[in-house]
This record gives sequence, C-alpha cells and structure tokens, in this order.
Amino acid sequence: MVAKAKESSAMILDRLAGGEVLISDGATGTFLQAHGLEAGGCPEEFNASHPEVVRAMAKAYFDAGSDLVLTNSFGGSKFMAKKYGHGDRVREFNRLAAEHVRSQAPPGRHVVGSVGPTGEFLAPLGEVGEAEMYDAFVEQITALEEGGAEAVIIETMTALEEATLAIRAAKENTALTVLATMTFDQGPRGYFTMMGVTPQRAVMELRAAGADVVGTNCGNGIDRMIEIFQEMREAGEGYLVVHSNAGIPEMKHGAIVYPESPEYMAERFKTLASLGANIVGGCCGTGPEHIRALHAALRG
Repeated sequence: MVAKAKESSAMILDRLAGGEVLISDGATGTFLQAHGLEAGGCPEEFNASHPEVVRAMAKAYFDAGSDLVLTNSFGGSKFMAKKYGHGDRVREFNRLAAEHVRSQAPPGRHVVGSVGPTGEFLAPLGEVGEAEMYDAFVEQITALEEGGAEAVIIETMTALEEATLAIRAAKENTALTVLATMTFDQGPRGYFTMMGVTPQRAVMELRAAGADVVGTNCGNGIDRMIEIFQEMREAGEGYLVVHSNAGIPEMKHGAIVYPESPEYMAERFKTLASLGANIVGGCCGTGPEHIRALHAALRG
C-alpha cells in the first residue's frame, strides 16, 4: 500500500504542473453528523465502528467529481484521541481512515490524509515540547501513509510553529505530497490567524518549511476566501489551495445552517480558478452537492 501511495503521490504534483485545477471534497464533520455522529462524539472512532458511513462519504465525494478526498482523521493525533479515551488507537484510526477512502477511489483519484491541530500549545506558552508534538505528528502521518494516503493536508492551523512541525514530520518520515493551510479571521487591520500570522507570511513560511502546496481553509465564506487568496498570491508563485466554508453558520429554527448554496459557491470557485488557484474545495457546511456544482462550473 505504501509503495503504491509513493507512486501516486508524485501524480498529484504532476497534474498541477500540467496546469490542471484539481477539485477537492467537502466537509467531513457535516456529513458524519448527518449520518449518525452525535454532538460531541469522536469522528475518528467512526472509522472503526461505522466504516460503511465513512466509505459512503468518500464514494459520495468521488461520485460528485472530487479529484482529492480527505480522510476522516482531522482530530487523529494522540492529543485529541486521548480526550475521547482513545489514546491507544491512534494508528488504527488513521490507518483505517486512509483505507476507507482508498477502497472507494477510482483510478486517477487521490487520497489525502487530513491532519488538524493538536489542540495544544507548544512550551513555553503551553506544556507540550517540540519533540513530543513532532512525534505525535509522525505517528499520525505515517499511519495515514500506511493506509494508502498519497498526500497529507495539515489544515486549520493558526500557529506557524505547530504547522511547520507537522510539515517536517511528513517530509522527514514519508514520501507524501504535503499540503498546508491556515485559518484567518478578518479584523480592523486585515486578515490574521488567531496567533497573528498574515496570509503572506503564512505562504512564505509554510513553503520554507517544505510544504508543496499552501493555502487557506475554514473560518470564512467564499467571498472572503477570494480576498485571502489574492493576498496569498501576492506572496509569489507556487501552488495554492482554498477550502472554503459555505458561509458563516447561522441558527435557524434551532438548527445550524450554512447559507451559501452550491450555485453561489461554484461561480466564485470559477473566479478563484481564473485568479490562479490550483486546488479548490469545500470545508464546513459543504457537501457532495457543492462539489457537484463546482465540478460542473469548472469542467462542464
């Protein structure tokens, strides 16, 4: 499985080098919650207890037109797993996450391991040392490669120190293509992560750390994502990825609703592609219907 992943990993960068705009998938949590994941439940545990749901999610995104589908492993580090009482199942959950997507991937489509924040701060701000956090990322990412991931996306990061550790862990211990994205908030002085990182600085430092593709995900609807992307593009050439929320969630009749329709987002994804985005896809609130509209907009 790992040998096949190494061969396919290069294909992603080859396709980007050939000028293709690749289509990613939509939200994982939104899909799982609609298919039985209880509020406060552990999404990664679904890889073991509800494999049919996780496989159905991957199939739905591939069928909708995704070139890249992310694994159900966003909170798969030992730090997050421990909070659910699953600290001893990290390798199992991540390997299964990749295997489930791999089992549904048609020829020419790709499996991307999702790696989210650990939820911890590095010392001296927090209590976790660099070596411990690095080892946690190695454990998670090597298990994703073992399960058949061809790439890894280190996503929803706010601190460069944590993001660069995860990039190093992937580059030094696997043959995976590495994507890295950060999440930005709009303030009076522009866009910054929670830890004060600008889009331009994110591009430069994530690339310097070794990421093959950098970009932004989560936290914003598609219109703000276009603005963030433009700031990132100003930082220089290189591959950029955008995974946008379906707007900012609202409460309606006691339920959380994301306001941006598939058609609304698809038109703006066309704008992103025309501005030079290399990979586009959805984040919170998006589903297979958003990806289907995105596919139709970009490829007819």
